[in-house]
Amino acid sequence: MNRKLLAAALGLGLAASMGAQAMIDDVAVGFSPRTGDAWVDTRLGDINVFARGNTDGFIDDVVVSFGAPRPLVRDLYYDRGWAPGDIYYACALARQLGRPCLEVADYYDQNRGQGWGEVAKRLGIKPGSPAFHALKGRVGKGHERLHGRGGPKASAGPSRRDAGPSARSRDAGPPPGRGQGGGKPDKGGKGDKGNGKGR
Repeated sequence: MNRKLLAAALGLGLAASMGAQAMIDDVAVGFSPRTGDAWVDTRLGDINVFARGNTDGFIDDVVVSFGAPRPLVRDLYYDRGWAPGDIYYACALARQLGRPCLEVADYYDQNRGQGWGEVAKRLGIKPGSPAFHALKGRVGKGHERLHGRGGPKASAGPSRRDAGPSARSRDAGPPPGRGQGGGKPDKGGKGDKGNGKGR
C-alpha cells in the first residue's frame, strides 16, 4: 500500500513539474519580443533556449549582470510565466535606464501588446540612438556569455587570434606576483573591469 501511495505522489509531482515546464516551453516557443531589431530578437530567442536547459545559470546571469533581485527574476520566470528573453530584456533595459527591473517589468506587463520596441521608446530609448546601441551591446554580450563564448568582454572587440600579442598576454591572467583583480589601468584609464569592485 505504501508503494502505491508513493507511486501516486511521485506521479502527481512529475505531472506538476512537466506541466510547469510545458507552460514555460509554450511561452518560449511563441516568443516574439518585437524589439524593433531582428538581431536582438534572435539573440533573445536563443536566450530562451539556453534558459530552458540551464534555468539556474540563466537566473544567476540576470541577477549578476543587471543587479536584478533574485526573487523578482524567479517570480517572473516561475510564477508570472514570462519567457526568459523577456526577463533578460526587461532587466537589461532597466539597467540601461538606471531604473529597477521591477519598474520596467510592471510597465511592460501593462503594455505587453505593444512589444519591447514601443515600450523602450516610451521609456526613453529611441531606435538607432546611442542608448539603443548600448542596450543592443548588453544583449549581445549576455548572449555570448550564456552560450559560453566569452566572459564579460565577449563581442566587445577583436578575438584573441586577431588582437595581437599584447592583447593575448594581457588576457592570459594577472602578472606574476599579483593577485586576481590587481590589474593596472589600461590606456583608456579605466582599469580592469574584472577587478571585483562593484559598479
